[in-house]
Amino acid sequence: MAQLKTSSSGVPILAWTRSPVAPVGGALSQLACHELGAPLLQALLAQPGLPPQAIDAVVLGNALGAGGNPARMLALAAGLPDSCAAHSIDTQCCSGLDAVAMAVGLLQSGQAQMVIAGGAEAWSRAPIRQTRPRHAEELPQSYERPPFAPDPARDPDMLQSAADYAQRQGLSRQAQERYALQSHHRATAAQSLLSAEITALAGLGHDAYPRNLTVSRAARMPIVAQSGLDDMHGLSALTISAKADGAALLLLATPEACARWQLKPRAQWLASASVGAAPETPMLASITATHKLLQRGAQALQQSDLSVDELSAIELHDAFAVQGLAFCAALGLQPEQINAQGGGLARGHPIGASGAIALVRCLAQLQSASQPGALGMAAIAGAGGIGAGTLVQWLA
Repeated sequence: MAQLKTSSSGVPILAWTRSPVAPVGGALSQLACHELGAPLLQALLAQPGLPPQAIDAVVLGNALGAGGNPARMLALAAGLPDSCAAHSIDTQCCSGLDAVAMAVGLLQSGQAQMVIAGGAEAWSRAPIRQTRPRHAEELPQSYERPPFAPDPARDPDMLQSAADYAQRQGLSRQAQERYALQSHHRATAAQSLLSAEITALAGLGHDAYPRNLTVSRAARMPIVAQSGLDDMHGLSALTISAKADGAALLLLATPEACARWQLKPRAQWLASASVGAAPETPMLASITATHKLLQRGAQALQQSDLSVDELSAIELHDAFAVQGLAFCAALGLQPEQINAQGGGLARGHPIGASGAIALVRCLAQLQSASQPGALGMAAIAGAGGIGAGTLVQWLA
């Protein structure tokens, strides 16, 4: 790896933590969104010993809350002062990373000195969705997901989109399952290591979903999506990230705030990218976001370019195994080079929190290696063809 510069224009990151991730209906199913996030926020304050009054704003990603202001609920539930600003953001799967980007904007524009940002998703407690009748004779219509593109022809079911892509690219069910099994095996092997980044909730201190599975067991799992009659490239239950509950938060500050509170940041934000791509293949938007992020990262480091080979940690929230395989192929990576301790396939997918969880995972890996100047990236794709990425650098 080439010697990397340390950017002097980054935004200090003081602390981070996440909840365990549990499947819908599991250990976290009784907790509302703010109840998932409040213990994490309090843990963030405790790490550097800050009082609640030090926080100027909370920015929270949430995808399934159906309105309201989850960030405000979180701020008040965690004991922050009434004067604390609260911004809720919904860019579906990208919400957690976009919340961090928005927090950076508040800091760099002088609107805040210390911000807590991330995502929280209580999928188990998500409201039941219905459309409102247009006239007296019409009944409300229940729906699972809203439209993500105005033209139905450009808004495919995301499982079907992934299955069609797998068929077009020749990504076999067996290749997808090998990728997914690696994710689970890595996550189970790292279970004890991950406890340091997790704030326990509801008696759970570890991710509940990762399992030690065999190839033969994987082969018996049902196919849940396929392209036409082609089951050779179909998506099995193993190769799709499970619906889940979870949260992750980070504490960011200005250099002036760090000096005021006598705090030394351990890491710094360098760049973010939020992009649009083709809604027909939403899972590929993480690739577009990564290319943009690497360009911005090079600028932040005052380098001519920045390649994925210069990153010490790469976390992709892989909602599908085929997504992870496509991401690696597009960026010239091997699957072994991403999600070193298991990805979203092994944890599950708490939508609005998944990007922030990936970022906490990235920071935890940089902390474990403790190499000053080392770079890490978190990336995610979202419904409707949007993508987000965040580049961070280890300082301590």
